[in-house]
Amino acid sequence: MTAVDAPAPQAARAAGQTGAIHALTWLAVRQIRRGAIVVIVLAGGMSAMVATTYASTVGDTMDAAALAALAENPAIRTLFGQPVALDSAGGFTVWRTGTVLAVVVGVWALLAATRITRGAEDAGHWDLLLAGRIPLSTVVMRHATVVVTAALFTGVSTAAALTATGTPAAGATLHGAGVALVGVFFAAAATLAAQIFPHRAAASGATVALLGTGLLLRMVGDGVDGLGWLRWLSPFGLTAISRPYHDNRALPLVVLALASSALLVAIPAAAAHRDVRGGWFAPRTGRAPRLRLLGSIPGFALRRLLGPLTGWAAGVGVYYLLIGLLAVSMTDFLADNPRFADLAAQAGFAGLGSVEGYVAAMFVLLAIPAGVFAAVRVAATATAETDRRLTLLYAGPVTRLRFLTAETASTATGAVTLTATAGLATWIGARSIGAPLHLEAALAGAVNVLPIAALCLGAAVFALGWLPRAVSLVGSLPAVGGFLLQAIADSTGAPHWVGTLSPFTHLAPVPDLAPNWTASVGMLITAGAVAAVGAIGYHHRDLRT
Repeated sequence: MTAVDAPAPQAARAAGQTGAIHALTWLAVRQIRRGAIVVIVLAGGMSAMVATTYASTVGDTMDAAALAALAENPAIRTLFGQPVALDSAGGFTVWRTGTVLAVVVGVWALLAATRITRGAEDAGHWDLLLAGRIPLSTVVMRHATVVVTAALFTGVSTAAALTATGTPAAGATLHGAGVALVGVFFAAAATLAAQIFPHRAAASGATVALLGTGLLLRMVGDGVDGLGWLRWLSPFGLTAISRPYHDNRALPLVVLALASSALLVAIPAAAAHRDVRGGWFAPRTGRAPRLRLLGSIPGFALRRLLGPLTGWAAGVGVYYLLIGLLAVSMTDFLADNPRFADLAAQAGFAGLGSVEGYVAAMFVLLAIPAGVFAAVRVAATATAETDRRLTLLYAGPVTRLRFLTAETASTATGAVTLTATAGLATWIGARSIGAPLHLEAALAGAVNVLPIAALCLGAAVFALGWLPRAVSLVGSLPAVGGFLLQAIADSTGAPHWVGTLSPFTHLAPVPDLAPNWTASVGMLITAGAVAAVGAIGYHHRDLRT
């Protein structure tokens, strides 16, 4: 009797563990489903839009001579990648959106991976779960698998959209696989970093630095013929040299898949050899306390800002230094090839024939990192609240509005510093090659995007008060959503009023033209009003714990 009944508890325990793992998987799906749907739809939608409008925007302008001139220009290759198969809708779509989509998918994947793994672990959400029979390595891998699966679906969406628009299936499949594998690579890298570093911010920062390095290697490899081999060291470079719709080379994507697999295999081994809420690089114990800037609320806000701002400023500075270095090459190319200047104007980048017009068009893009920076900093306040790091602070004689005001002011100061860094870097790059760009003009063009950054800051503060779980998403909408809306409106010939909904439409190309003071002041007033409504909500709502 005993011999017959003994296996029953083991079978019950196995069934219970299987059910717990399935529930764990669905928990991870719930945590990322909204962001994943947005990215999947965006990947397919952008690809389909550009491929569909290829005939009307490009048409027969891409003759052999024009393509040769485009491929030989180092500035074009550095900024946008090596032009391949531009005489087809699929090849043009890959060149115009491939790197952008890969960056979007990679950034989303790494942030989602660190948020639902290290972020949940640091907040104590896994404490009861890990007290059971499911080991830490299994919990981590289940969450990583969900993010990886979502990244693969972005590739499926991209390939399906391009195939549906009539482009060859082989090129569409290869391009979709490249976009998906970039997401898989950075999801795996971020999850592994979350096992190595003891905090979510450090893991996210390290993976973002890896992404920036990979993008820089791709740009240098495409722009300098003798350094083309650098692209084999970058996920973005590997997708570029696969050359969809032209050579359709699978080997680079095989290399990327192997690298991603190696990272995924290393994750459970790294998780199994660390403590819960610990990491391989644990902070030192016994060191002297660092009390600098802790004597006041504004000083504390500044201290929280300095580290992230340094990393953002370094990345933005390097990019805009490169923009300045390419100023003469780009303007000379467009002066010799007016048909490409016309295409750029149709895409929303007019005035590229002069140095000031060129940097003005490039500074428009600065609104995106400046706005996202502001949103991320306010989201860090929401995370600190959820992780109970503000509980003791609010238990003292500190009001929420006082703390929020200090955080908002420090974030605004950081956005100004970020844009000024971009302007200074552009001027240094341009002057080093003898381009006629004055420092005042470069700084004016950079800070011209601050009203959009202010809209992002106001939207993020609004979300902090009323939608604290969606601060990053809501705060990024004026910059990221506004830019995509303008691009879609320009590319599809949408009614004029659609484009006016984007703040980018009202942004003057400074320093090529004078600032649009009316629109800038209007955006600043709107940002202040939205932030005030958010502050009211933050003052009255309960703390998140």
